[in-house]
Amino acid sequence: MGEMLSGKNILVMGVRNKWSIAWGIAQAAYREGANLIFTYLGDREKEELEKLTAGMGTLHAHPCDVTSDEDIEKLFDWVKAEFGVIHGLVHAIAFAKSEDLRESFLNTSRDGFRLALDVSAYSFVAVCRHAAEIMTEGGSIITLTYRGSMKIVPGYNVMGVAKAALEASVRYAAYELGSRNIRVNSLSSGPIKTLSAKGIKNFNDVLKVVEERSPLRRNVTLEDLGNTAVYLLSDLSSGVTGEIIYVDSGYNNMGL
Repeated sequence: MGEMLSGKNILVMGVRNKWSIAWGIAQAAYREGANLIFTYLGDREKEELEKLTAGMGTLHAHPCDVTSDEDIEKLFDWVKAEFGVIHGLVHAIAFAKSEDLRESFLNTSRDGFRLALDVSAYSFVAVCRHAAEIMTEGGSIITLTYRGSMKIVPGYNVMGVAKAALEASVRYAAYELGSRNIRVNSLSSGPIKTLSAKGIKNFNDVLKVVEERSPLRRNVTLEDLGNTAVYLLSDLSSGVTGEIIYVDSGYNNMGL
């Protein structure tokens, strides 16, 4: 057991199953001594959390639908009442309708566009606003993005637009929260086999390209992502904010 996050209360939003990037981050944070707090969307996610955290002691978790301002407010009221203060927040929530990832980007529906931006980008703004009020000792907020925000990844479609909005939100939040000693950064993962990734057309081809062409000649793992998240959540990254940190085996540097 490490001590990089010893005594720190870390709220993790977005664990769905054992393949979730959020779960990889939670495992690494727990290894480094963090007190973990989770959110879940429904009974199925709660049951999965109970299984995953069975060896971690008491599960501290609260339901939260991030499309509901009332749910977000209730979550942070509960966190404040139970823990008083948090030192870190992991926002690992994104969603787009499956048909908007299968079809042409230009055929994205108005409702699908609105939903993808609401869940994937605005929810980050909303939780940052509430988290800042109970980060009275300073802290670190991280979210997850992907290079499809800046480069064309066929099939990523409206999610690329949502991630671009999310990355801009990181920069603006970093500016506004810096005076409170709260750092805000984004972790840009290489392609990884999550449940959500299965909805992206030709995803296995993307994995193959990264493995063949990235400087490290491999795809990233949940452990890679968890270790970088620990760095961002810990005091080791005390001078880092407003950044997109790539964990993609170096693939973002490649021209071809």
